[in-house]
Amino acid sequence: MNLQQLLSSMRKAISEFNMIKDGDKIAVGLSGGKDSLALLTALKAYQRFSPEKFELYAITIDMGFKTADYSAVKDFVANLDVPYEIVKTDIAEIIFDIRKEKNPCSLCSKMRRGALNTAATERGFTKLALGHHADDLVETMLLSLIYEGRFSTFSPISYMDRTGVTLIRPFILTEEKNISAFSKDLPVAFNPCPADKQTNREYMKNLIKNLQKDIPIAKERMLGAITHPERNNLWDERLRVAVDKRTKKQG
Repeated sequence: MNLQQLLSSMRKAISEFNMIKDGDKIAVGLSGGKDSLALLTALKAYQRFSPEKFELYAITIDMGFKTADYSAVKDFVANLDVPYEIVKTDIAEIIFDIRKEKNPCSLCSKMRRGALNTAATERGFTKLALGHHADDLVETMLLSLIYEGRFSTFSPISYMDRTGVTLIRPFILTEEKNISAFSKDLPVAFNPCPADKQTNREYMKNLIKNLQKDIPIAKERMLGAITHPERNNLWDERLRVAVDKRTKKQG
């Protein structure tokens, strides 16, 4: 997988969902993982020929793990010629030492997102780019359906009312396997989280893989159901009309 192939699906998402506008100041949430490193690399390449002129910045939320090391990431970002900042937090201490969360992922995600939004706002950025990809989209849908009883997942673009920052996901149409292939030579940082590879999301990832052994098109069909509006009608329109009529009659 080369950069041009990665750019193809990213450009499609940016264009289809109108993610980037002229004059945007975009902060990339750089965790040090393969997805965010690939995203920053692709956005930097896209910046060179994009019809919209935009600024690019990278922000890492340091959760406070003692074994976290971003030195290789820092050198990599410097070579890309992108301004970079590491924001120190005590998120790890709060979640694992103080609250002793047994299922920390949801709270951790909210706290890291909050720290990113705050950092982006304080630095005057209008948009925050995250490395969520197509596989994350399907996994989130299954997590919501099975654990929350809701048929829901994240959007390509989300406007944060509290901060005024628009969250964008340029990799939303890009499959994880393509990002993994591209990221083999990137300086992916070690993930010190004690819950790594033991989460409900990891279970969903493996569930999809196992499902594809019997039904190879399973993930493709689920992704299509999410991204194509005409395919995700849970109730027939005639039923909605019938219910509306009955409600009015009873009223």
